[in-house]
Amino acid sequence: MKKVKQLNSGKCLADYVQEAEQVIRSFLPEESGEAARLMEAMNYSMTAGGKRLRPVMMHMSYEMFGGGEDIIFPFMAAMEMIHTHSLIHDDLPAMDNDEYRRGKKTTHIVYGEAAAILAGDGLLNLAYETAAGAVASVSDPLLLMRGAKALKILAEKTGINGMIGGQSVDVEMDGKPLDAKQIDFIYCKKTGALLEASLMIGAALAGAGDEQILRMEQIGRKIGVAFQIRDDILDETGDEKELGKPLHSDARNQKTTYVTLYGLEKADSDVHTLTEEALSLFDTIGTEHPVFRDLLVSLTQRRK
Repeated sequence: MKKVKQLNSGKCLADYVQEAEQVIRSFLPEESGEAARLMEAMNYSMTAGGKRLRPVMMHMSYEMFGGGEDIIFPFMAAMEMIHTHSLIHDDLPAMDNDEYRRGKKTTHIVYGEAAAILAGDGLLNLAYETAAGAVASVSDPLLLMRGAKALKILAEKTGINGMIGGQSVDVEMDGKPLDAKQIDFIYCKKTGALLEASLMIGAALAGAGDEQILRMEQIGRKIGVAFQIRDDILDETGDEKELGKPLHSDARNQKTTYVTLYGLEKADSDVHTLTEEALSLFDTIGTEHPVFRDLLVSLTQRRK
């Protein structure tokens, strides 16, 4: 495989985001054939904006551990496909019933509920097809082993023991009071699992050891929970134009959140605590990546 540019001190976050955007678009399906409408709905959702945080973080993790092969690109695209799949389904009438995301109409509003379900399913399957195809094309035994490990992480963190498992409990408990243990489970799985996977896959593909991969998992979990708590805070205090979606959707859907359980003051305090814990773990890895570190901080201080 071709080599990618190694860690560059002059590279800023915008460069990573732009590169991730180009990578993602290069793996989108062509809107042709009898199922062209499905491909259009999938691409509508994939190109509707977003920070591309997960593929960017995966790329940074890969660089941090010395990775330099193109195999990272299909995994970056696959991660964003899975994330977008979850957003499409999360917005459905049976879930949160949201009409806007990122300032645009949601997929089910534009294409209809049935088409949105299929678009989400299509992206989830395309993600595994994309990642598995990358691993299958590898001839180097060492890279093949790393790819297999990364594929296993991708499947586990997005499946019933990861994101989908967390979403299932969130749906099951919809409108019911949640306790601290349930909130923690939902946030760790529904939100944290994909961030964990992004950091772990980047490390695994670069050849990091099991202890280092575990450390990345722990960082991803803390940042993921802090990220979701920040989401809860923004739903109560944010700016609707900045967020690109209506405020108070959690209250409207009678959802128990970290804020409703603990209040804004504790929620804000815990975001800072989790972030500091994640940064402490990050600093023990032994490889510097200032842009990556700054990104982790910004995720939990964002306004949108």
